[in-house]
Formats: sequence, structure tokens, C-alpha cells
Amino acid sequence: MHVVTKKKMTDFLLSEKDSLIAEWTKKIQISEDDPYRDKISSNAEEMLGIIINLFSKPDDEVDLHIEKLAILIGKERVKANINIGDFVYNVNLGRSIIYSYLKKLELDWDHLQESIDRINYCFDHFLYFAVSYYSEHKNKIIEEKNEFINSTHQDRLTLLGQMTSSFIHEFRNPLTSIQGFIQLLKADHPDMKYLDIITNELDQLNFQISQYLLLSKKELIGKEKTRFSLNIMIDEVLAFLYPSLLDSKVNVVKETNEEMELVGYADEIRQVLINIVFNAIDVLSQYREDPQINIKGYTVNDTHIKLEIANNGPAIPEHMLKSIFEPFVTTKKLGTGLGLFVCREIIEKHKGILACSSVPDKTEFIILLPLAKNPS
Repeated sequence: MHVVTKKKMTDFLLSEKDSLIAEWTKKIQISEDDPYRDKISSNAEEMLGIIINLFSKPDDEVDLHIEKLAILIGKERVKANINIGDFVYNVNLGRSIIYSYLKKLELDWDHLQESIDRINYCFDHFLYFAVSYYSEHKNKIIEEKNEFINSTHQDRLTLLGQMTSSFIHEFRNPLTSIQGFIQLLKADHPDMKYLDIITNELDQLNFQISQYLLLSKKELIGKEKTRFSLNIMIDEVLAFLYPSLLDSKVNVVKETNEEMELVGYADEIRQVLINIVFNAIDVLSQYREDPQINIKGYTVNDTHIKLEIANNGPAIPEHMLKSIFEPFVTTKKLGTGLGLFVCREIIEKHKGILACSSVPDKTEFIILLPLAKNPS
């Protein structure tokens, strides 16, 4: 740009400075609640000062002033908590007003275009630095709020979990007493009606309580892992569930020819077996006249035990099969949706794998667990 043109441009903007700022300030969009409302005029004046210096100061000095002003105003916009769209509109409004004033200059198009390019450079860089600062710090504020909300929510969930576990523990104490008195009543009055029904309902309630206790992991306190026979445990589970098997006329085919031993929490593995077998009984009792459960156990590569528990009930819908081990997913009207979730938690805690496959007339649960090592 020629020296003469630079001088004309600088002198012109200086002479029109007050009019430019007055018109710019009058047309901007700003909220009545904006805490920096009174600074708008001074910010516009400083911005115009940078534009005037475009024609007399070196680029690096101008760039430094642009960035400094942009960050200062960016901070104000963050604190004001305004719509960034209003800010961008107001900046571009100033640009348009300057262009309209430049028409008064008697300069040829080439020289005027060069001046417009320089002004655009100034405005574009100012917007880039200001909006970048605004966006970065706004996102940071949002992240901090989300972290606080998540932390508070997690604390509430933790407290709720602790309260639930404590409540369930307290609930189990009177339940145990009731079960004891039922046994006494049975001994004194063996022919009394409905005692078997009451006992069965209490067993079911106790079973559900065990699900919550296993989920809360509170029952791990004071427990130690033991070495136990899976073969014996399967027999114990089938004996425990025998009344249900008999009532539903479910035939059980068991094939566990070799001895299989595990190291872990025996009561938890027992709970897994009870859950899976009991679920099968419940489904089969409503589905077919020849219900059957097949239990097959064997060792794999002398390192793991593989247990397959299959039934000839209906297929689990594909959309449910993908989430069957997730909490609160259930096919039962009155189910809690925690049984299989607890089973997976227990098996994975024992370094094992629990999987399920299902086709018409065959649903199979597969358990893979590390085989207990022989003592050296």
C-alpha cells in the first residue's frame, strides 16, 4: 500500500472515529443484564484503534494487540454468560459500518481493496482468538459441572446401595426367626394347613435377598476361599431344588463322570447353579409336557472346568439374548432382572466366563472356570 494511501486511510479513520464508534455502539445487540454493558463503547474504541494502527504498525505488533484484546473480551463474554452468536454479530456489525464509511474516500478500487483485506485480516483474527477462548473455557465449565453432577449422583447411588444392603441385612434377621418358628410349628402341628406354602414363599424371599447381598458384595467380609467338589455341589443343588423339579415334572439328565474341583467361594458358585437351574425349571413348567434339563461337566486341557446346563424350553428372543446378563433385564413378569447379572459377576470374579446360547427347544448356559491345581 502506498505511503500516501496509508496516510489518507489513517487520517480518515481518525477523523471519523467518534462517529464510527457512536453508530457501532447504537446498533449492537446487548442484554440489559450484561455486566460488561458499559465497556462496549471502550472495547469498540480499542478495536478501532487497532484497525487504524494496521496502516502504521508492523504486523507482529498488531497481531499481539489483536490477541490481547480478543482474550480480554473473550473472558468478559464467558463471565457474562451470553449467546456467542450476539458477540459475533456485533463484531461483524462494526466491520460493515467501517466499510460503509470507506465509500466516502476517493480512492481507486485496487487501493481500497487492499485496505479491506487488511481490515478483514484484523477482524477475522480477532474473532478467531475471542471465540476460541470462549469455546474452550465454556467447555471447561460444562465439564466441571458434569463432573460435579456425576460425582454427586455417584455419591447418592453409593449411599443408596449402602442403605439398601443394610436394610436387607436387617430384613433377613426377622425372616430367619420366622423360618425358625415355622419349623417349630411343623414339628408341633405336622398336619397344619398352609405351612408348606408359607415355607416355600419364605424360601423364595430369602433367595431374592441373597441376590441383593451377593450384588452388594457385603457377604465377602470375613469369608475365605475354599477347595470344593463341583460334582458334590451339583448333587446338593439338585437335592435342594428337588421339590420344584418334582412339582414341575422336570427330568434332569446329569453327566459328570470325572471329578472336578474348584477353589473359590462355594456358596456363591452354589448360588449361580441354583439361579440357572431354577430359571430353567420356571420356564419349562409353563412351556412343555416333557421338560428336561441336561447338565454336563468335564475338564478342558487339564486347566479349566466346563459346565453346560441346557434345557428344552423356548428360545430366548435375539434382542434379549444380547443383554441377558445386564442388570434389570428379565423375561419374567415379577422378576428383578438381577439373577443372571449376579451370576456373571460371581463367575467373572472367579476368573471364569459365563455365556448363553439359545435356539428353539434348546437354551444352554456355559460356565468355564479354572480347575483347582493339585497340591504339589
